[in-house]
Amino acid sequence: MIPSIPQSRFLTTAYAAYVTLFFVFLALPLVVVAAFAFNDSQFPSLPWEGFTLQWFFGSERPMIGVFHERSILRAIGTSVFVALLVSALSVLVGMTNAFLFNRYKFRGQGILYVFMLLPLVIPGIVLGISILVFSSRVANGLWDSYQIDLEILRPGLWLVVLGQFSFITTIATLVIGARLKKFDQTLEEAALNLGAGRLTAIRTVTLPYLAPAMIGAFVVAFLMSFENFNTTLMLVGSDAPLTIAMFDRLKEGSTPLLNAVSLLLMIGSSCLALVMIAFQRKS
Repeated sequence: MIPSIPQSRFLTTAYAAYVTLFFVFLALPLVVVAAFAFNDSQFPSLPWEGFTLQWFFGSERPMIGVFHERSILRAIGTSVFVALLVSALSVLVGMTNAFLFNRYKFRGQGILYVFMLLPLVIPGIVLGISILVFSSRVANGLWDSYQIDLEILRPGLWLVVLGQFSFITTIATLVIGARLKKFDQTLEEAALNLGAGRLTAIRTVTLPYLAPAMIGAFVVAFLMSFENFNTTLMLVGSDAPLTIAMFDRLKEGSTPLLNAVSLLLMIGSSCLALVMIAFQRKS
């Protein structure tokens, strides 16, 4: 709707109702999940048995809480480790990709750019299977030919990092590249005219300008890595990240413990998003 064009009362009311229903549709499942995290029952369903914090702080079974469930805490630690590593690699490579595609012209640049975007349109499960098959063949070939066993190519955390990095780095490239396009290169040229070297000009002029985009890319990459399931499922080993651990728990039967974990994830994701927005506004 265009605010400057007068609209009928019916159309205005219908539009407001549509927007309201849309956001209710998005928020209602999250509200239900959050509510049952406080249900004093072993099952996340009606009837409501009363309010409790046992699913967060309980230390005795069957109502053991998130902060006393070692397997969940270990899975959270694994997810944080993977997400930090993937985010750091994605921002580093994404920054170099942004400079490559925005500052230089070379033969085959368009094809290379399309190849960089391909992981975004490939289903995560297909991407995970492809990486697993390829890495396994390379690892088996190295072992058969040279008796070299590369654990990094076997299912496990390092392969999860490589698998997530293969598509998350594209997001980081697009985020950083979008801000780099707006950068006034005459500022770098002024620094060069004042005697600064190329790397010094980039470090003191360009990178501070890109800092908000780099932080935003890091946060987005962290969240995407932390919640990734499809690709991770194909590549994980014995150390399962949180999404895989929750999936394994769900196969055994859902409990409000999973609701409590989900609520903590929602709060953590919201806090990260708010910090990123606040930082970008200050910049």
